[in-house]
This record gives sequence, C-alpha cells and structure tokens, in this order.
Amino acid sequence: MSATQPCPPGAPHLHPGLIMTTPPPPAFPHRHLLGIEGLTRPDIEVLLDAAESAVDISRQVEKKRTTLRGRTQINLFFEPSTRTQSSFELAGKRLGADVMNMSVASSSVKKGETLIDTAATLNAMRPDIIVVRHESAGAVHLLARKVDCAVVNAGDGAHEHPTQALLDALTIRRNKGRIEGLQVAICGDVLHSRVARSNIILLQAMGARVRLIAPSTLLPAGIERFGVETFTDMRRGLVGCDIVMMLRLQRERMNGSFVPSVKEYFRYFGLDGEKLALAKPDALVMHPGPMNRGVEISSEIADGAQSLIREQVEMGVAVRMAVLEALARHLPNG
Repeated sequence: MSATQPCPPGAPHLHPGLIMTTPPPPAFPHRHLLGIEGLTRPDIEVLLDAAESAVDISRQVEKKRTTLRGRTQINLFFEPSTRTQSSFELAGKRLGADVMNMSVASSSVKKGETLIDTAATLNAMRPDIIVVRHESAGAVHLLARKVDCAVVNAGDGAHEHPTQALLDALTIRRNKGRIEGLQVAICGDVLHSRVARSNIILLQAMGARVRLIAPSTLLPAGIERFGVETFTDMRRGLVGCDIVMMLRLQRERMNGSFVPSVKEYFRYFGLDGEKLALAKPDALVMHPGPMNRGVEISSEIADGAQSLIREQVEMGVAVRMAVLEALARHLPNG
C-alpha cells in the first residue's frame, strides 16, 4: 500500500512514508537440535545451505569467525567418539567459542551421579551450548529439559545422530546436485544404528527413496512403518542404487549372536567390487566411520574413486559449524 492510497476501513493510521513491518522469523526456528524427527524440509535446507558457506570458510587460510565469541560450548560425551567430538570441538573453535571437553570417564558420573545431577552441575556453569553423546536413547531429551542453554544431540543410544545425517545429506547434495529422487541403500547393522534412523527420516523428508539391506537379525521389528524397502539379499538390494551407505557392525551393542562370523558377514553383506557393480555405474559409497575394513567394506572400495568417505569427514565440521551458528541465534544476549 503506497503512502498516497487511502487506508482500508479499520486499518491503523500510518504517517505517510512509514511502513509497518514485523521482524522476520529466525531462519532455523528450533532452540535445540535433538533429532531429525520433527524438522521440516525447509529446516533441513536452511542448515545444509549454511553448511555450504561453512565449507568455504574451512577451506580458507583464515578459518576463524566471531559468531560464538564470548560463548561457552561444553562437549559432554558419555561414550567415546574421537571423530564426532573433535569435529564439534573444531567447529566451535572456528566460530570463536570457548570449548570444553568434559571427560566423563573421570567425572563423578562414574561414581553414581545421575544425569539430572550432572545437568544441574553443568547448568550452574552457565554454558551456552552443550553437545551430548549418551549410550541411552532419550537421555539427551531429558538433559535438554533440565538446562537453560541450547543442546545438540551427538548420538543417543540407537535413537538418533542428527548431525551425521545432515553431513551425509550435504555430501550427497554436493556430489549429485540433489537428494530428491535418488535411490539410497543403507546397508548393514540397521538394528543398532542411530545413523540409519536419522538418515531414513532426513532422506525421505528430502524426497529420496530409501532401501535397507541387512541380515534379518539386524533389521528392527516394524521397520516397514518408516516406508522403506527392505532386502536381506544384498545383491538384489543394490540394483539401481545411486548411493550405497554402509554401516559399522556395532558388536559392542550386541547381546548375543547376530551374525555367524565376521568372515560370513563380509561374504554376504560386505561391500566389495563385485557387489558394488550391481548398483548404478555412477553410484557413490559412504560410511559414517570408523570403518571395519574387511568386515563392512573392502579397502579397494573404501579408498576407490567412488568413495566419499574422506569428504564426509570434511562435511562433518561444516555441518556442525552451521548447527552451532543456527542455535546461537536463539541465545539471549543479556
């Protein structure tokens, strides 16, 4: 409405030349990142687009930014994970945060302190962002309800690992130009994998078609409700796939015999040149790491021309920078 046009009946009177505006909503509307579940496609795209910019920053000689200057980030890892923890640490430092890695193995948590006690202790330190990995599904959600700062889920039990799914999506989009319409095979220990769950939710939200390939003992009950195709024959499952995403065999989470032997597992479900040839000629290979070579994947494929595994590591830092920056916009400045 121009200043010369009459105001419609009931409209507030504005001084000529003044325009009534409302502040735009935050680009990423969530205070925490606890999972991919609950995010919309625009939410995911905002983070992926921001991560693209972070890739460029990380490839410059001067990598430091001041977005989180004066902010405190605590990496609280109840499970060891050198790759994820170091990635979050590097991301926080590149954005200017003061980063503390809390060694749970030597803390009072090991002496019987509850997660709620730990949350109260951390909250008293007045951090701005806590990055949490925990062996129990739902622990990160509980912690988020007990602290005043932003919380990022770095993996909780077999539930979710949202930043891994985001970095996988970024890697796919940069190499294929899109995610929508791609056929993605997620292969291996689906039952114990939080990476698989987060990727299923994200990839389908972005329009990809997802197949799960695993022995029947490593497929969760009721997985069909996620709208995925399932295969217990890897050779059949790989036909026509654009992306082959291998999963680590998580023997530390297995109570009982899920596979007859490592040798038998590789024979039927390990990715080698013969099996990969059944996918599309330009199919690309991924693995969240750490890899068990000769168990889930052959060295020939892991180090080959179709592998994106090293690029996934680089994208991990960029995605975590994007997540930390997005959550920081919701932090109080007072």
